[in-house]
Amino acid sequence: MPYAPADAYVSFTLHPNHHPGVLATTSGPTSDAARSHLHDRGFRSTGPDTMVLARIDREEPYYTDRSANELTRYGFTVDIAPELQEEIDTEWTWADYPMPWCTPEEIRQASADAQRIHDDISTGRLTVHLHADDGHNTVAVGTYANGVRRHVHLHGENHLRQVAMAYEDETEAVAEFHRLYTVAVRPGPAPLTDLEQSVRRALCGESAPPPRRQLTEAKSAPPAVAGPGEHEQFLNALFESSQHWAKYRTWSDETTIASHESFTVRAEFDHEARHCTDISWTIAEYDGPVGERLWWATITAGTPVPLIHAITDHLDVPLPVDAAEPHTPLEEAGWSAASHPARTTWQAPNRSVVFEYTPHSADDRWTAFGGDDPNRPAWAIRFSAGVPHDLLIQLTAAVAQGGGLPLAAVRQAPPLPRIPPHLPQPRARVR
Repeated sequence: MPYAPADAYVSFTLHPNHHPGVLATTSGPTSDAARSHLHDRGFRSTGPDTMVLARIDREEPYYTDRSANELTRYGFTVDIAPELQEEIDTEWTWADYPMPWCTPEEIRQASADAQRIHDDISTGRLTVHLHADDGHNTVAVGTYANGVRRHVHLHGENHLRQVAMAYEDETEAVAEFHRLYTVAVRPGPAPLTDLEQSVRRALCGESAPPPRRQLTEAKSAPPAVAGPGEHEQFLNALFESSQHWAKYRTWSDETTIASHESFTVRAEFDHEARHCTDISWTIAEYDGPVGERLWWATITAGTPVPLIHAITDHLDVPLPVDAAEPHTPLEEAGWSAASHPARTTWQAPNRSVVFEYTPHSADDRWTAFGGDDPNRPAWAIRFSAGVPHDLLIQLTAAVAQGGGLPLAAVRQAPPLPRIPPHLPQPRARVR
């Protein structure tokens, strides 16, 4: 067991830009020995006297506690900041963990395995050849530089990534990956997730970038939010003013189905949605009356009614559009854009509304939300892959025209026009 004099000192604090990452500061004649121990426990140097522990499984406090206990046994003087100690003493679980029956120890072990895969990719020990989006998760195929399972299929992202299959032959692994995911296959590794980028910045000693989607320094205006009962009133107006939608009640009084006379579009309204972020509308379009679902959308209870009106107008009688891309109306209205390997966002000049395109997501390919914080939106409209661009253009035109107005301005806007009774055109849906 190595000996460390009393003047060897290690201080642990929370990382200021990567929560719950940990900073370790070393000093004293034997600080090199302390740094060697920390390196073996996953800490990486960012300066002569500083090291960082940043993991994609968010278990930095747990592994810091183990490292501190080990250093203490070796004779080093260790200090843990109070806020970090609070994190160490706090028990937590992943709120949306897909296997809730797992014990905390089993979850930690699965996360540690995902961390090893992440480290193998980061260090080049595991080379990713191809990736794809299977509609729910990111999948990939890669080759280890050495080891028994040289060629592997990977499934999931961040702390959920795991080895799904192992092959002894690279050609077989790649061919099977192409067979499973066909046209969704893309070359190379998938774009880094937000968490992976944050980990990389922390390990490189870089400061945090400006918060995502906060594209300007102007003061944010409060986003417009639908008031109580406004969605109910719009639903009733839809049935009263248009002969193209039929009303159906389900076995429960909690929901109402609006079915278009083309039998290719259905909208389900949840009367029990109360909170502004509860899903109140689910809309889907199908390839014929009994065909496959083409796309779907969800709309939360706080969404301004004019935006829902724009969507139903297009589903009823599509209007001709002259814009080239869904975001064209936003750019013409002076919205600022920001590109990211995983997404592109457009933000209203007053930062009250954001429109986002996520090319690698199947469920949330296009999203519009109120406010400038994606984790606490005032309302949200989410479209899956496959949604027609002319529908998005009609929506973004409505967003650019009124979606970014302050709340008072929207409340004073003129009432919505009655839906015109035109004949429908033929139609082909915690940590």
